[in-house]
Formats: sequence, C-alpha cells, structure tokens
Amino acid sequence: MKSLQLVAARVLEPRDTPDPPDPGPGEVLVRIRAVGICGSDMHHYLEGSVAGTVAQFPAILGHEPAGEIAGVGPGVENLKTGTRVAVEPAITCRKCEPCLSGHQNRCENSIFLGGSQQPGLLREYAVVPRRNVAVIPDDMDFPTATVAEPLAVLLHSLDLAKLQLGETVLVLGAGPIGLLAVAVSKLAGAGSIVVTDQIPERLALAKKMGADVAVNFSQESVADAVRDVTGGKGAHVIFDAAGKPESINDGLESARAGARMVVIGIPSQQQVPVNFWRGLEREITIHVQKRSNGNDHLAIEMLHRKLIDASALVSHRFPLEDGAKAFQAVAHYSDGVAKAVIEL
Repeated sequence: MKSLQLVAARVLEPRDTPDPPDPGPGEVLVRIRAVGICGSDMHHYLEGSVAGTVAQFPAILGHEPAGEIAGVGPGVENLKTGTRVAVEPAITCRKCEPCLSGHQNRCENSIFLGGSQQPGLLREYAVVPRRNVAVIPDDMDFPTATVAEPLAVLLHSLDLAKLQLGETVLVLGAGPIGLLAVAVSKLAGAGSIVVTDQIPERLALAKKMGADVAVNFSQESVADAVRDVTGGKGAHVIFDAAGKPESINDGLESARAGARMVVIGIPSQQQVPVNFWRGLEREITIHVQKRSNGNDHLAIEMLHRKLIDASALVSHRFPLEDGAKAFQAVAHYSDGVAKAVIEL
C-alpha cells in the first residue's frame, strides 16, 4: 500500500509499505481518506524528535485521520464496510490506574500511532481496535473529520482551564490549536479573547473565529495588550498553543492573580526557563496537557452542528504524492496556511 514516509529530518517521500494484516478480534481495518498535519508532526519533520522521543527513520507520521471501515474482525458489532469514521491515535490499555480513574490520556501502556511506537496514519490502510474509531455523519467530509482529533484536545484543555462565563482568555499562538482555542473559548462564554502570533493571516483568521484582540508579538507587548483589555488585571485563563519559552513567559506576565494556564504546545527543549517568581507572586495554576481524554464524540457532534467552522480552519488540501509540499507549506507558513490536510 502507499504511504508517506519521513526518511530523514525535513525529507518526506511517497513509498510503498506492507499491507496490514486482517483485523483480529475486536479490531477493524480502516481505509484512510484524509489526515491533518499536527504541530507534533512538524517537530518530527523539522527536528527529528518530539518531547524527547527520537524518530526512527523511515517513519510514517500522521495522527489526525478520518476514513471508512474496510473490514471488521471477530466480535465487532454495529460497524460495517463503508462506515465513515474518525480514528483516535492513542491505543490505551483500559486496565492501568490512570485508565481506570478516567485519565486514559495518561495510560501507562499507551501505544501512539504516529510516533516511534507504531506507524502513523499517512498510509492507505490501518488496523486499530474497535474502540479507537468513532462514527462520523454521512454528510461530513473527511477533511472536516480530521479536525475531530485536535478539537478533542481543545475540549480537554477547556476541562483543565475551568473557564467561567465572562472571563478573559489569552491564546498564545494562532496555529490550528490556537485557532481552535479561540473558537472553543468563544463558545464557552469567554468575555474577551486576546490572541497572539506574528503571522498576519493567522491573526486575521483568529478574529474571524472569535478573537476580540489580535496582537503581533513581534511588534507589541502581549502583557500590555492584555492589561489594556482587562483594566490592568490580566487574563483569567491562558492557553499556550505555541510551547515556546517566550510564549510561556508572556502568559505568566499576562496572568492575573489566581489565573489558570494550560500549556498545550510542546517545547523543542527539555529545560524551559520560566519566570517562576511571577507565577508564585500571582498563585498561577499551570497545567501541562497531554493529548485528549475521551472527547472525540463531542468534537464530532460540534463539527457536525457547525459550532466550529472547520471550513475556515482547513485552508489547504494536498494529495498524498504531494505530502512533502504540504509539510513545507506548514513549515514556512506559505500562502496563509492555517490547517493543511493530506487526502488519500
């Protein structure tokens, strides 16, 4: 079957890879139709690693997939060939302490599709557990369905942030995750939303998706902009979708007393210098987020009801054979790219 493989940092090639086995008990075979490019994919592509996990070349990336059932294993019910699905890329054990306590994203035995453990979904077919697929509506196209995975991540971010009606939100970074943070915060009743980036097209899109104030951090102070909006108080909730030392510290500087900060972006370095004293002074709660936590069905429902405008977010589509161009476009912020999707 066809696949897109990372053969070295910044080098992607279409290659054939062995067909998957027939699905076993409790498993399904999925024909992959579309895969979104995620920020963690870009870490692998640009740096050859993410969060300390080094890519094993050649590697197949991609963990925001949608497709259709091509086969079912013994014991699988309520699914048939042709059923359209989104795929959850983390295969969890459902037996360890975190899983049993409702935190499957912290599973001690998790196998992630798209890292060093197992190939990702930038390939024609994949066998996954039945519990890792969620049915999507027949009238939802596959590129839209790829947004379910990152949207589920943002819904978990919202759970961690405990956003209250009328509160001020600061979103650091207006890539796909940051744009979803803006949209979700608006739906959740945020009073004012400030978003930061240095790409004008992304700041403009953030305004369309619900941001009240867009700040180009290369030209003006983020903290000053937030203080202007809040009468000098600072933001109640900060979503850091950039994962940079500078963005994390901008968030700390912009936070009011008792603020909650959720770091979603993944820093490129293990040791991140932060202004600890600022956090201490204001008693800021910092959550470092790991993936989503069972939010995929709600994400699909929100997309289907068009509560989230996936058509605005998915700005570029590429065929599999042009996958290298897709990653290059995202790496260089080309042509106002927001979310790039590779279609199979």
